[in-house]
Amino acid sequence: MKKLFILLMCLTFQNSFAQKEAYFYNIPEAPETFSSANMLARMVDALGFRYYWATSGLEDNDLDFKPNPESRTTLETLQHICGLTDITKNTALGQSTNFSNRVIPKDFKSVREKTLQDLKDASIYLSSHPLSPEQEKMIFANEKGNTEYPLWNLINGPIADALWHTGQVVSFRRSSGNPLSAGVNVLTGTKKD
Repeated sequence: MKKLFILLMCLTFQNSFAQKEAYFYNIPEAPETFSSANMLARMVDALGFRYYWATSGLEDNDLDFKPNPESRTTLETLQHICGLTDITKNTALGQSTNFSNRVIPKDFKSVREKTLQDLKDASIYLSSHPLSPEQEKMIFANEKGNTEYPLWNLINGPIADALWHTGQVVSFRRSSGNPLSAGVNVLTGTKKD
């Protein structure tokens, strides 16, 4: 019995080190200063936090749900969000987005992983690099050339759109009988267990 107890304690101890919280489990600590890059990073963090919890624990019936025949399913909505966060990441890193060679995953697990990774990459980069809204651009590339938009369009375009659709996912999952986890506080950016 004593050996079993010691074994269980060792496994519990080991498991506590292995269970590191995911990047957007809570919103990362706020920066001490305001800058255009910090503000944009914080918007990305808020999106990442909301998306993380909106998609946590989704089941097949949630992914197939759509409120009416003309709507997207939850999975199709998540794929759209993935495309928006791809633009967000590319813009944050100073890269163009080329729609003709972009690949959006088809399965939920891959869509979720790519979306969260794109947001994490954008957040970390923005948090650690100076940014000039006057110089930075959102660039779409295609065979005819590039189309450029001011960085401000990233906020009212892909980021706001992704927030909008993340709210739809929360509504869809509630309608399919799988509401958002209790304890998610979007004001503080924390999850209480």
